[in-house]
Amino acid sequence: MGSRMGRWFILVAGSLTCLDAAQATANSALGSTQAGPLSFEFFKIRVQPIFLKERQGHARCYGCHTLENRIFHLEPLSSGQSDWSEEQSKINFESASHLVVPGDPNSSKLLIHPLAPEAGGDPFHSGGRQFESQDDPDWLAIAEWIRKASGENRESSRSAARVYVTNSAGSTIDVIDTATNQVAQVIHGIELPHGIAFSPDGTRVYVSNESESVLDVVDRKSGEVLKKIPLSARPNNIAVTKDGGRVLVGIRTSPGFVDVIDTTTLVRTKSIPVSGSVHNVFVTPDGKYAVSGSIENKTATVIDLEDEQAVWEIKFDRSVRPMAFEANTDGSTRRIFIQLSNFNGFAVVDFATRAEVARIKLPDHPGGFGTAEGRTGTPSHGIGVAPDGKSLWVNSTLANAVFKYSLPDLTLLGYAALPEVHPLGHAPTGSVPEWITFTADSRRVYVSNSADRSVSAIDAESLKVVAVIPVGEVPKRINTLFLH
Repeated sequence: MGSRMGRWFILVAGSLTCLDAAQATANSALGSTQAGPLSFEFFKIRVQPIFLKERQGHARCYGCHTLENRIFHLEPLSSGQSDWSEEQSKINFESASHLVVPGDPNSSKLLIHPLAPEAGGDPFHSGGRQFESQDDPDWLAIAEWIRKASGENRESSRSAARVYVTNSAGSTIDVIDTATNQVAQVIHGIELPHGIAFSPDGTRVYVSNESESVLDVVDRKSGEVLKKIPLSARPNNIAVTKDGGRVLVGIRTSPGFVDVIDTTTLVRTKSIPVSGSVHNVFVTPDGKYAVSGSIENKTATVIDLEDEQAVWEIKFDRSVRPMAFEANTDGSTRRIFIQLSNFNGFAVVDFATRAEVARIKLPDHPGGFGTAEGRTGTPSHGIGVAPDGKSLWVNSTLANAVFKYSLPDLTLLGYAALPEVHPLGHAPTGSVPEWITFTADSRRVYVSNSADRSVSAIDAESLKVVAVIPVGEVPKRINTLFLH
């Protein structure tokens, strides 16, 4: 951490960590000059009680932080007191503010030091792992306090896009600011969130909720759920029609339906029968069709969106996984790229002839992943065509990488390696990449890493990872909202 001359020791939630004197001075100055936007009322009501809380298996933060030599110092309670006075709370607020970077939880020592290392925290904390993950309600409360200092729910002048990732084994959705590659907002309260999409004007976020078998309609700015729309059965992925008038929800229950939600009335108007329970549903580039894919029936079904009925299908010898679409110059659909179970690559379907015309296997190198993770049955998961239509990106669990192909010729251009996971006492494993999204200019690619609890941001030209962003439990579906 830079020069080893002159160190300060900062105690957070019961342990010491070294900082260079210069860094500590800078952090202190940052807290004193930028902590103004931090809300004292939010701190007093939501954050401060955490320091008195008895967390199972842990000593209270209060037990250590009342000592005078602690940089994070809490005021001692008088005999008989169970809470701090207003004046004591203001002193605690000032102390905590010096360990916070307003608007940036991931750079705030108050949050990162007591967080478990595998969840993005510091390597060691003698006060124990107060927070096992970033889904811990108390961790989230402190993070919300810090984020609100930058007005996280207001528009950012620095970024025209947000990347949304659903944490499929949790109850949160992380929202990444593509200008900073940091989480700018967390949406709470949707257990087992799956697919995610947006209204064309960017005011609403639609989320398929596996736990309740509903489509949640979320206000983008506040993150509040506006309405829960009952579905015909448990959902998977979703898509929005080009005009924004309908949300299409893939139903994971046999015999297979795509539910249609009217976005004006916010009610389900129809369930379109398709071949097999639906894993994914997509809208074609011209907006005329939707395509659903079934794992069980090994089928892709094409739906005419004007008539809202299936018009043709294509069968495969393997289960159908994610898809991506290539457009003709007039915007109509030219080809579908479809990933299949037990195949480390993708099939190429000619849309006009309704037939598979090629099957592209990914390179054997790099390799060596997938077995320990139990994912050999889905060796390649996550595929996307960049917005400029010039490249196709394909995830590989076996390679622990994302491969780039040129379009339309499908020439392999290279790959970007993804993070490794380092289990204690075992060889490193892969991050299990799941889904892909892009910035509007196609210069950056984002991949959700379900085993690593992270999202990789990749420079599309150099194929270099420019950031690995910690998110929640088992991040999967990922989508970009382009702000206007």
